[in-house]
Amino acid sequence: MRQPSRREFLKNSVVAASAAYLGVDSAGEFSNAMALQAGDGLLAIKKGLVFDMLPEKLTFAERMNLARAVGFEVVQAPTTPDERQAEQIKKAADEAKIRIDSVMNMDHWQYPLSSGDATVVEKSLAGMRISLRNAKLWGSETVLLVPAVVNAQTSYRDAWMRSQHQIRRLLPLAEELKIVIGIEEVWNKFLLSPLEMATYISEFKSPWIKAWFDVGNVVLYGYPQDWIRTLGRTIVNVHLKDFKRKEGGYAWVNLGDGDVDWAAVRKAFAEIGYAGSAIAELDGGDEAYLRDVSGRMDRLVIGRP
Repeated sequence: MRQPSRREFLKNSVVAASAAYLGVDSAGEFSNAMALQAGDGLLAIKKGLVFDMLPEKLTFAERMNLARAVGFEVVQAPTTPDERQAEQIKKAADEAKIRIDSVMNMDHWQYPLSSGDATVVEKSLAGMRISLRNAKLWGSETVLLVPAVVNAQTSYRDAWMRSQHQIRRLLPLAEELKIVIGIEEVWNKFLLSPLEMATYISEFKSPWIKAWFDVGNVVLYGYPQDWIRTLGRTIVNVHLKDFKRKEGGYAWVNLGDGDVDWAAVRKAFAEIGYAGSAIAELDGGDEAYLRDVSGRMDRLVIGRP
């Protein structure tokens, strides 16, 4: 047998380290203990939606009550700097008996952590600190963060190094508040494969940094079920949307109307024993539309008829 090349050795070492971290064996197979499913064959996933899907003309209380009435268990709320408004959102959720399980950080696109401008970075950090404190107030478990943006001014390497450095500055607060920072993959020219995303997260060596996986975001350049199996138990929360390729371009569509192989996605979630939330991130609409989305999630993700 020939000796492996240096490149092969490094590649195999990275794969083995990632496998150990993600709970898979060297052949890439998940252990039986990971293949958890609810006893009746349904996935133990909590249905949720982003708060912006609920009609803006309604009060906070009316929006939370509507979400609960059409079948959702949790909501993802946006960063809310106004403390009085944040308290109103908490009161509305408590009275509707619906949980705010996560926060959608709002400043990471306009003010990316990967920027070379210190003023921009400080604004981004300030936004994340508000988001983390919102999460504590609301009883949430996770804050979503898009970690970096690669562009003509910011190289891939710089995006990686700068964003990790700044996220480490947030870790003491995340640990103090017991809130997980969920790193999301989006169309930001960064973390373009599940192996890269797994490595990026593992380098923090912290239980307070995990993966926020968006099913629809990867369809253009990958397969959601592959990402799910690779990221495994590092996935802390999930966004659901569907993506449709068409002549001359593409479109974001309702769940089940696009190119996502939902049967394969559901199977992958079952294999890794995912039992967190799945948050619909779609266009907003009225009660009938929201009931339809809730039903689609039942059929496509949970496994109800």
